[in-house]
Amino acid sequence: MLERQNQIITVAVTGASGAILAQKALALLEGDARVARVHLVVTEAGQRLFAEELGISSGDLKKLPERLLGRSSKKIEALPNQDVGAAIASGSCAVDAMLVIPCSMGTLASIAAGLADDLVARAADVMLKESRKLILCARDTPFSRIHLENMLRAQQAGAVIMPAIPFFYHHPKTIDDLVTQYVCRVLAQIGLPQEEMYRWEGTPASKQAGTKS
Repeated sequence: MLERQNQIITVAVTGASGAILAQKALALLEGDARVARVHLVVTEAGQRLFAEELGISSGDLKKLPERLLGRSSKKIEALPNQDVGAAIASGSCAVDAMLVIPCSMGTLASIAAGLADDLVARAADVMLKESRKLILCARDTPFSRIHLENMLRAQQAGAVIMPAIPFFYHHPKTIDDLVTQYVCRVLAQIGLPQEEMYRWEGTPASKQAGTKS
């Protein structure tokens, strides 16, 4: 995907474990000069997730981005999940990509079935019908057949399924190393590759074989 400037991104947070993934994604998007605007939508279970995993209460919704980042934000706007009349609920709203991070199996089911019964599900439905990038960071284990069939249905409709699975070939030393690399891979999917992203360049043996050929 080609990099684009002045991107508008929707970030949805649901109740699946992984609040730190959403926090990292927002921090990277906030600091990315290619991003002009971020619409943040958090489900009720997602607000509980922030409280339980990060110790951040919902309080005034408008101040949630500041509490998550530890500083004020000029580009992140928090929207009520009940506001199905928000701009991002319409295909006429210019949104380049949407992340559901983490994505619960309940939200996945709602998106796969096209229920559009809250702002997260409706905004995702808009991304699919307008053929725009939708990344679902599924977070659960193990997956039931229902989960897998919903993933397949969403993928066939145009979504990208990116389960929150860490990788280890970059030799992570901390939890933040694992979180950062996963989120960097997610952002690369929407044309926002990050400098912090580790890129595999082959094993030493492969490199030596390449120089000799």
